[in-house]
Amino acid sequence: MKIGILSRKAELYSTRRLVEAARDRDHEVRVLNPLRCYMDITSHHPEIHYKGEKLQGFDAIIPRIGASITFYGTAVVRQFEMIGVFCLNESVAISRSRDKLRSLQLLARKGLGLPVTGFAHSTQYTDDLISLVGGAPLVVKMIEGTQGVGVVLAETDKAAQSVIQAFRSLKANILVQEYIKESSGRDIRCWVIGDKVVAAMLRQGPEGEFRSNLHRGGRAETIRITPEERSTAVRAAKIMGLRVAGVDMLRSNHGPVIMEVNSSPGLEGIEKTTGKDVAGMVIAYIEKNAAPGKTRTKGRG
Repeated sequence: MKIGILSRKAELYSTRRLVEAARDRDHEVRVLNPLRCYMDITSHHPEIHYKGEKLQGFDAIIPRIGASITFYGTAVVRQFEMIGVFCLNESVAISRSRDKLRSLQLLARKGLGLPVTGFAHSTQYTDDLISLVGGAPLVVKMIEGTQGVGVVLAETDKAAQSVIQAFRSLKANILVQEYIKESSGRDIRCWVIGDKVVAAMLRQGPEGEFRSNLHRGGRAETIRITPEERSTAVRAAKIMGLRVAGVDMLRSNHGPVIMEVNSSPGLEGIEKTTGKDVAGMVIAYIEKNAAPGKTRTKGRG
């Protein structure tokens, strides 16, 4: 097979591992910077060009689209869909998962466990917004934030009011969520491929830090997840429309609650923690499922 990986940096761990896994299985693989792709958008002969050449002959595309380039990156994925190339995660699903508010609304509609969440544009009724999520301590999140950036724990109602007003003064869209005290700075990252959780790890934030992101000094260990957690992770990925996803959840007193569904989860933490060849599992899934016409949206939406 000829596989393309949409990634801005070929040297990133996740990109390197996917390249290695594909070559180990005798596939031709090429890393493409999505920002260097440009498109001929026509009705009957859509094309994608890259550094002066027409891209053709690809059997599958693995999008590794960073949050900062979601708009252009998904446009490139959509163009591949239009010419009939199998895309591991499709453009609509990536866009859906990147919109924190939209993704939470979709998950809530299907009855999945979530932290109590409030969203507002005006700061006129901040007190009521805070009370909606049960008061302080609570978490304030910028909708556009990633990897723990733009996430603040407000321990008092007064602090919450100040943070909300500060974010809104910057014209930032924010979510206000209940703080799951019993999680104690821990969360679970489940790696979903198709309809299976193929690997899971428990992430623990450093002392005094409620965010568990590994690049912020957190640590990870293997974990045996419950059948309910496994089912929740698979359902969340399916609701987003993602074939491959990293589903982050907390263990609360009322069961698993989903924090985020990531369309480009990193491989380094999960592989080094669990010792599993997750990159190889991704390529194996493509081998089994990639075929002309298997793209569900074909660039629609």
